[in-house]
Amino acid sequence: CTVIFTRLATRDLHKPISILFCNLAVSDLFTSFSGFWISMLFITNPDITIFGSRDMLAPYSLYTTSILSTIYNLVSIGIERYLAVAESMRTRFRVARNHSIAVVFINWVLAFFLGCLPLMGWNCLHAESNVSVLYSPFCVNYLVFIAMPNVAVAFLVPLFTYLRIIIILRKRKLRMQACGQATGTYKSAETQVARTSISIWLLALVSYAPFLAGVIFDAANQRCHGELYPGVYIFRNCTAMLITLTCLGNPVLYTLRLRALGARLKALRGLWASRVRACAI
Repeated sequence: CTVIFTRLATRDLHKPISILFCNLAVSDLFTSFSGFWISMLFITNPDITIFGSRDMLAPYSLYTTSILSTIYNLVSIGIERYLAVAESMRTRFRVARNHSIAVVFINWVLAFFLGCLPLMGWNCLHAESNVSVLYSPFCVNYLVFIAMPNVAVAFLVPLFTYLRIIIILRKRKLRMQACGQATGTYKSAETQVARTSISIWLLALVSYAPFLAGVIFDAANQRCHGELYPGVYIFRNCTAMLITLTCLGNPVLYTLRLRALGARLKALRGLWASRVRACAI
C-alpha cells in the first residue's frame, strides 16, 4: 500500500515503469489478502483446506490469479528494463504510458482467466480420480497446466533480460575502452545490475520452485490424505508462506533499488551518446 500511495502521490514517478511497479504492488496486495483469507479458513476449519470444499474455490482462485499477475508483472518489468537499455533513446520512447497500461490490462485479463478456470468448472469437487491431494478441490492436470509454463516464464524471461542488459553494458564498456575513455561508471552500473538481477532471480527461485516441486509431487503420487499427513501439508503451507513473503521482497528490489538503477542507466545513455560522437570525430 505504501508503494501504491507513494507512486500515485508523486508526480515525478508517473512514468511507464512506475505503472508496472504500481501494478506489481497491487498484485502483491491481492496475494497477501487472499493468503490471509486462506489462513483464516485454515484456522477456523483445517479439514476443508486438506480434504477440499467448495468454500476453498474462491480463495484458491484469487490466490492463483494474484500469483499469475505477479509473475506477468515481473516479466513485463524485465522486458521494459531491457528495452530501456538495449538500443538508442528511440527504443525508450516506444515504451509509453499507453503501452504500460495495455500491458497491465492484458496481464490482469490473462491472470483472471487462468486463475478463475476452477470457478468456471475446471475443478474436481465431484471427480475423485484426478483430484489434487495438496490443493483439493483443484485438479492435478489444472495445476500442471498452470504451474509448468508460468514458473518457467518466471525463471527464464527475467534471466534472459537482465543477462542481456549486463552483456550490453559490458560491450559498451569495451567500446569506451577502445576510444580511450574512462569506464568506471559503466563498471559500477554493470555491478549494480548484476547484483539486482541475481537478487530478483533468486527471489523468484526461492518463491516458486517449492510450489512447482509440490505440484510435481502431487501429480506423481496418487495417495490418500492420511498417508501424506502431516509432513507434506506442512511443506505445502511453507510454500504458500514463501510466495507471500515475495510481497515484502518485491517493493525492496523493484521500487527502491531499480529506481536508483534507472537513474544511473539514464545517465549512462546520455554519457554513451556524447562520447560516441566525440570518438567518431
